[in-house]
Amino acid sequence: LAALLFLGSALVSGAAGSALLLAIARFFAGAAVGAASVLSPAYISEVTPASIRGRLSSVQQVMIIGGLTGAFLANYFLAQAAGSSLGAFWLGYPAWRWMFWVQAAPALLFLLTLIVIPESPRFLVAKGRMAEAEAVMTRLFGAATAATKVQEIKASLAADHAPKLSDLNDPATGKWRKIVWIGIGLAVFQQLVGINVVFYYGAVLWQAVGFSEADALKINILSGTLSILSCLVAIGLIDKIGRKPLLLIGSIGMAVTLGILTWCFSVGVFADGKLTLPEGVGTIALFAANIYVIFFNFSWGPVMWVMLGEMFPNQIRGSGLAVAGAAQWLANFAISFSFPWAAVNIGLPITYGFYTACAFLSVLFVLRMVYETKGRELEDMAG
Repeated sequence: LAALLFLGSALVSGAAGSALLLAIARFFAGAAVGAASVLSPAYISEVTPASIRGRLSSVQQVMIIGGLTGAFLANYFLAQAAGSSLGAFWLGYPAWRWMFWVQAAPALLFLLTLIVIPESPRFLVAKGRMAEAEAVMTRLFGAATAATKVQEIKASLAADHAPKLSDLNDPATGKWRKIVWIGIGLAVFQQLVGINVVFYYGAVLWQAVGFSEADALKINILSGTLSILSCLVAIGLIDKIGRKPLLLIGSIGMAVTLGILTWCFSVGVFADGKLTLPEGVGTIALFAANIYVIFFNFSWGPVMWVMLGEMFPNQIRGSGLAVAGAAQWLANFAISFSFPWAAVNIGLPITYGFYTACAFLSVLFVLRMVYETKGRELEDMAG
C-alpha cells in the first residue's frame, strides 16, 4: 500500500493542475513515508538474526539519506538543464514537474521488490498461520532452527488474544508501559536536535548567512554524502560496541557542534534583513554544521530506528512502534514548521540554542532511560 501511494503521489504531483491537487498528492506521499518509516524497521528486525540485526536495520537510514541526496542531485541537474525549476525541460514540461515524476522510478522499484520478499514470520505466528511462519523461518534461517524459533515466538505472545493497542498499557497500573515512553523519548529527541532543519532548509539557511544559491546547494550535497559515510561507519560498529554507546557519543558531539553554531550565529549582524557573519565565522559554521551531521548520522539517525524496531516485546512491537513513529513525525513537523518563524522572530542564536539544550538533555535521557539491546533475541525483550 505504501509503495502504491508513493507511485501514485509522484505521478499526480507532477501532473497537478492546481495547488489543491498538488497538496492532496503530497498528503498521500506523506502518508506513504509515515507508513514505510514505521513498517521497515519492524520488518527488518523481525527477519534478521540478532547478531547482525543492528547492521541490517541501520541500512534504512542509509537509504533515507541516499534518497534525500539523490533528490538534491536530481533537482539540481534538472534545474541546471532547464535553466531553472520553472524552465521547460523534456516534452515541454517545466523542470519542477519532472522533479516529482522522477520519484516514480524508485517507487516502482520498491513496489516490485516487495512482491518477492517473505512475510514477517512473527506476524504470521500472531495470526495463527504456523505452517507459513515455519516455512519462512526455514527459508531465512534453515530447517534446523525453524520449528524451535516458531515455538519461541508463539510463547512470547499472549495466548488469549492477538496483539492490540491496549497491550501498551501496564496491567498493574492501567497506564502506558515505561518501554513505550522510552520509545517516544528516543523518537522525539531525534527530531528536537534540529536535524531536519539541515535537510529541509539547508540551502535557505546557508544563503541567509552569506553563501550563494549554487554554493548552498553544493553544501547540501556535501552534507548528504557525509551522512551516508557516517551511517556506513555506524553499520560497522553498532553490533560491536552496541546501541547505547553510539547514542551517547552522538548526543555529546551534537551538543558541542550545535553550541558552536549557536555562537557563530550570535556574533552575526543583521543588515537588509539578512544575517552576515564576520570573516572566518561562516567557515567555522560550515565545518560545525557538517561535523554535526556526521555525529547525527553516526548515532541517532540509524540507532533510533534500530532500537524502535527491536526494543518492544513481540506482543506490542507493532503498536509500540506505531505510537513512537507517530511521535517522531509530530516532532518532525513541529521543528520543521516552527523553524522559519523562529529564525525570523526570535533569531537563529536562540533557535539553535534550543536545539543545543535538547542535545544536552538527550545525553541524560540515554544515561538514565535507555537500555542496551545488542545481541538480544526479540523474544527476550521485556516490556
